[in-house]
Amino acid sequence: MLLLFIPIGITVHLAEKIGKILENEVPLNEVLLYLLDFTIYFAHLLFPLFLFLSVIWFTSKLANNTEVIAFLSSGVSFTRFLRPYMIGATIVGLLAILLGLFLAPKASEGFNDFHYKYFKRGRSAVVNTNVFRQINDSDIIYVSNFDVKNKTGSNFTLEHFEDNKLKYKISANTIKYIEADTMYRLTNYVKRDIGEHEDVLEKERKKDTLFSFHVDDLIPVIYAAETKMYGDLKQFIAKEEARGSSNVGRFKLVLYRKWSLPVSVFILTIIAVAVSSIKRRGGMGVNLAVGICIAMVFVFFDKIFGVMAEQSDFPPIIAVWFPNIIFGILATYLLYNAKR
Repeated sequence: MLLLFIPIGITVHLAEKIGKILENEVPLNEVLLYLLDFTIYFAHLLFPLFLFLSVIWFTSKLANNTEVIAFLSSGVSFTRFLRPYMIGATIVGLLAILLGLFLAPKASEGFNDFHYKYFKRGRSAVVNTNVFRQINDSDIIYVSNFDVKNKTGSNFTLEHFEDNKLKYKISANTIKYIEADTMYRLTNYVKRDIGEHEDVLEKERKKDTLFSFHVDDLIPVIYAAETKMYGDLKQFIAKEEARGSSNVGRFKLVLYRKWSLPVSVFILTIIAVAVSSIKRRGGMGVNLAVGICIAMVFVFFDKIFGVMAEQSDFPPIIAVWFPNIIFGILATYLLYNAKR
């Protein structure tokens, strides 16, 4: 199934993007690496669905040739009939884990970097408006807007706390990162030291200074979580939570999907066998139609709950596992009826 669909996917994708590739004069070696990353990226995402369709196709062939009836009539239980499928699903599930933990993050980085560099020119790969982050245990910063290309932000504020008390506050109209000197330049700089009885104000038209944060830490790219190995991803999420990032839900979705995807392999395998092991008048076409409908509903649930977790306070762990729970119940019901 992968060998059938991936070349088709590459051809369609290349036909859609060839204009921008030629327009940007992208080197051939970059295009080839991008297509390799594209293959790994989407093969990992669609792994359970490809397995689902292939199981339906294979089992429907057995059912149409009356092989399944012969199996069960000879005294073989449906559970025993299901065993080779589960062994196959275990192998595929392990491959999905290896892809998710090691190959997919690297492929995702290459795929997204190329996508934003050549296909989304002018669009930022970061959330750069209303940036509000806790950069360490003591400092909280705010920038109303940040220009990634020029490394310049507007309406900058830094608040420093000690023992949960505000000690000083720095504000400036603009903040610019001077890469050559690894420092920041503030315009209309104002520092207010909070005193016990009165505050002390310090004002400068322009001030060059150092901060404990880096520009990349200030506004990580949207797809940063997809490009990290499992251990690095957990540390990254913990750091983003401490900083009050608004993208934590999106990052946690990536983390939880590394384990929910292999589980969905088993659930979809059971559903596929239960649906296609019955010989139908319409033959394989009916089984494939039913299977494709179930696959579409599964993808629909996954996308809807994923968007809810990204855009609201909906718990990411529920968003990731809810489709598996619903379809796990469906798999149990279909398996029970198939045994009968």
